Amino acid sequence: MSHDVMPSGPRPSRRAESPDRGRKKDRKRRRGLKITLGVLLVLLLAGGGTVYWLYSRLDGNITGVDIDKALGDDRPEKLPTSGQNLLVLGSDSRAGAENRELGGGGNVSGARSDTAMVIHIPEGRTKAVAVSIPRDTLVTRPECTKADGSTLPSKKRAMFNGVYSLAGPACVVKTVESMSGVRIDHYLEINFAGFKDLVDAIGGVTVDVPQDIHDKSSGLDLTAGPHKLDGTESLAYVRTRHGIGDGSDLGRIGLQQQFILALLSEVKSQDLLGSPTNSYKIADSVTKSLTTDSGLASLTSLGEFARSMNGVDPGSMETIMLPVAYDKQDPNRVVAAEPQAGQLWKAIRKDATIPESAKKSPATGG
Repeated sequence: MSHDVMPSGPRPSRRAESPDRGRKKDRKRRRGLKITLGVLLVLLLAGGGTVYWLYSRLDGNITGVDIDKALGDDRPEKLPTSGQNLLVLGSDSRAGAENRELGGGGNVSGARSDTAMVIHIPEGRTKAVAVSIPRDTLVTRPECTKADGSTLPSKKRAMFNGVYSLAGPACVVKTVESMSGVRIDHYLEINFAGFKDLVDAIGGVTVDVPQDIHDKSSGLDLTAGPHKLDGTESLAYVRTRHGIGDGSDLGRIGLQQQFILALLSEVKSQDLLGSPTNSYKIADSVTKSLTTDSGLASLTSLGEFARSMNGVDPGSMETIMLPVAYDKQDPNRVVAAEPQAGQLWKAIRKDATIPESAKKSPATGG
């Protein structure tokens, strides 16, 4: 059987494309490039298990506080190998109807720092430690400048959670730096409504309740064992003090630390890139209720910081309560226990291993 053979020599040239056809192809290439760059941008801003979408609405949601300007140069020295230190506050502001309802109603004015943690991320950012400061701790509050420009004088034996309501975030940072000698690099605050919305947006958080909790004050009623909590239940869980331990603030700190780690793990485990709608919902609920230092008060800055934390596994984060002892004058209050507290802060300042002795608190709330 014979076969036709293609003639040798140069192949005939293709028909020249029309200008319109060429422009269409260029538009397709540009559109494809924009989509690719958009996906890359989202991936670059994906950090800590969540995605910060570059929408102006989200960027405008964030409230920024210029901590550096408020505090000036009278601050602890930033050591070159001291890692990063983040002060995280959960505030019980009653501003707005939703916050008042979550705060238990009533005619309570102002706000207090209901939860406070110093999160230390050592150099390399592969692990972290969270130090909880009990809200009932008596501290020496340094002199601070209030939002209206007036001066709040220094005071000994001031209750820690009252500093926020009297002089705001910058004074809380100054108080923590004064009591610890640790330079705080960043500040992050979320209010009650934002906390609730975040938990609801991710579909709830599962915690292993260590013992039966029956808190008539909050209505929280849980048996020991695993429970998936919605936003309202989660708030009651981290705020309960009558349903566990001796009814003091110390008893609930363990619950708060446990819940924060469970929340971080849940957010990190979800495929947020696979669900843009859910990602936006989560980002919106967080940013609406977020206050940060000015260095983090944008989606770009938050994304970069979150991406740098991506190697930190919440499951390996160590949680410690600031070692405290019951105050001799008022057993309903606590004071920093020495030498344990001093040893703890020194290790964090120097980015060193925290001694086991510095993790033991004479007052446990049990």
